[in-house]
Formats: sequence, structure tokens, C-alpha cells
Amino acid sequence: MTEPFSALIGESPQLRSVIRAAQLVARTDATVLLEGETGTGKELLAQGLHAASRRAKGPFVSINCAALPEPLAEAELFGHERGAFTGADRSRPGHVRRADGGTLFLDEIGEMPLAVQARLLRLIEQGEIQPLGEQRIRQVDVRIIAATHQPLERLVREGRFRRDLYFRLSVVPLALPSLRERGGDSLLLAEHFLDHFSRLHGCARPRLTAAARRALLEAEWPGNVRELRNLCERLCILLPGQSIEPGNLVSGAATAETLTEADFPTLDLAELERAAIRRALARSHGNKSRAARLLGISRDTLNYRLRKYALA
Repeated sequence: MTEPFSALIGESPQLRSVIRAAQLVARTDATVLLEGETGTGKELLAQGLHAASRRAKGPFVSINCAALPEPLAEAELFGHERGAFTGADRSRPGHVRRADGGTLFLDEIGEMPLAVQARLLRLIEQGEIQPLGEQRIRQVDVRIIAATHQPLERLVREGRFRRDLYFRLSVVPLALPSLRERGGDSLLLAEHFLDHFSRLHGCARPRLTAAARRALLEAEWPGNVRELRNLCERLCILLPGQSIEPGNLVSGAATAETLTEADFPTLDLAELERAAIRRALARSHGNKSRAARLLGISRDTLNYRLRKYALA
């Protein structure tokens, strides 16, 4: 059985402290507010909280509040009846009802429109929603986990976020540390991502020189783990099997100056992925579960890519 928080890789005291607290709060239905810079792994932590909870067999529904169109945000979240507004040609349950019995993860909660915040407060306090155009009130059983990269206290002072909702969301605040605060975790993560993407793309694994390892430790990582992950994928694709020097890390991997036409006359990422899948299936003698493990992806993701590339 996979450990619920295994996707959060690192040994730094700062990260382990957050995970220990998450393991405790996961056993409850308490509302949790995840704080941290962009790219620190807030959604991974939310998924871990769900997987370690009594709701693990229920749905995990993730919503980016910044991507909700403001005029439709209420209908998207709480649902609507047919004809409730122009363009509502059929009834929709909404994200909250999709998460019934499970967990609703509200990323970038600070971007939620004020008008919708009142409806969310009612959901948290009473477990009630009222879809647009519907007369009756519905009861739902949903655990709320919210996340933000900006201080909600400041938004409250600016009148952009409800004070009462802030207090209801931050019953248990968990602050994820930035990558630059996590010491040697950047090296652990780099090695993990290089292993993962070399398997995924069927590339020879690049090798980090001592100088590159020092550079990784000294980097500021404004994009945190997401930035490092993207860097490692580019290194695997553009510099397979090569020794990585600090210059290759500038601007997030191999730059035009570090590559020549001979390095990659043609780069077909889809074909690289097809080749990796074929190789994994051959090694596993067609066993999809084993092939997925070799590639470092889920079986569902493998099935999706098999259909995508007509390999099924």
C-alpha cells in the first residue's frame, strides 16, 4: 500500500514537520488551509490528506479558484438547474456535489469572488448548498481543504476576503516551506526527477557533476519544486546521457548556447514517449501494472497514453 504522503519527497526537518502535522489532521474532518509559495507542493499535500483520511475511497475534487469565470463561479461550484441563467441548457450538479463523501480542494482560494465566499461559508458551517434555480436546499458531506500562495490576512485587510471565512478555513493552517529553505532536498528531488523522466522518455539519464550539484544547492528556486521538476525533464530530453555542468542549469536547462544541431537534429517528444512505453511493455511482458511502475506513472495514466498513441 502506498504511503499517502510519499509524493512529497525530502528529508529536511522543515518538510518532515509539515508531514507529521498532516498525518495527525488527516484523521479528522477539520478544515485545512495550506499556505506556501507557488510550486511547493500544496496539491500533493492535499491529496495526501485525502488519501490518509476516512474519505480515501471517496472522490478528491480539485478546483483552481483563479480559473473560475467570475459570472459562472457560483454555478460551477454549487450547480444549477436548467434555465437558471442564459446558456444553462441543462442541469449540472456542480463541483461540491461531485465531491460529496470525499474532499474538495480549493486551490488559490484568495481568488474566489466575494459573492461566492458567502455560499462557501454556509457550506462549511452547515453542510448546505442551494443550486442556482433550485428551491430546495441540499445537504452534502464534504471536507474542505483550501490553499493559497498569498497571505489571506492581507486580503482580509484589503476587503477582498471575508474575515469569517478566513477563520473557518484556517482551523488547521499548514505552511509548506520553499525549496530554498529545505537544504539538501533539492538534490534528492533532482535525482528522483532525473530517474523518473529518463524512464518516462526512454532517454539515457544525465549525470550531475559535483559543480552542478553545488549549483543546485545554491539556487534560489523561485518556482520551487515545480521549477526543479521542469528543469530535470528538459535535461533528460535535451541532454540525454551527458554530464550536466552549472552552465546547463542556466535559464532552466539546456540553452541555445549549450546545444548544437548535432545534439538533436529532430526532437519528437511524442515519439520519445511512445518508445518509452513500448520498452516498458516489452520489459514487463505486456503487464500494464508493471510497465506503469517502470515508467513511474499510474496504470490509469498508462492506459490514457496507450489510447492517445493508438498502442492499446
